[in-house]
Amino acid sequence: MEKFESTNNETRKHILQVNKFISIFISELLKRGNEHDITKLEHPEVEIFSEYTPKLAASTYGSEEYKNFLKEMGVALDHHYKNNRHHPEYHKNGIKDMTLIDIIEMFCDWKAASMRHNNGDMLSSIEKNKDRFKYSDELMQIFKNTMYILENN
Repeated sequence: MEKFESTNNETRKHILQVNKFISIFISELLKRGNEHDITKLEHPEVEIFSEYTPKLAASTYGSEEYKNFLKEMGVALDHHYKNNRHHPEYHKNGIKDMTLIDIIEMFCDWKAASMRHNNGDMLSSIEKNKDRFKYSDELMQIFKNTMYILENN
């Protein structure tokens, strides 16, 4: 009986430790959610995003038109990427330098952005972003697997 008690106590400690670590993630994600893209409400981003958000919504993600809009938004996007670590462009080595928290925020950002496009498609975005941001087939599959959680809730 003592043997089981010791194992149960260790298992309970383990459960509490995992709960603590998950709580740290949750806390950080809630903070990120509250502060997400706040720079879009400030100069120099607000003026440019106000003009281009409707244009981007009417374009097809990844199209030449879309890419041209991004070029035209240069000053705002440069500022945005320098101040928002959930974008691969923030990091010297792109996605390779990101944390899990960054990637979760980025993924949620992609989903929300795909919903703003008139013809938005999260699956297509994941596939196009693989080339754009140079991530692995494995990460692409993880994104696809995770996409269904957001779409079914």
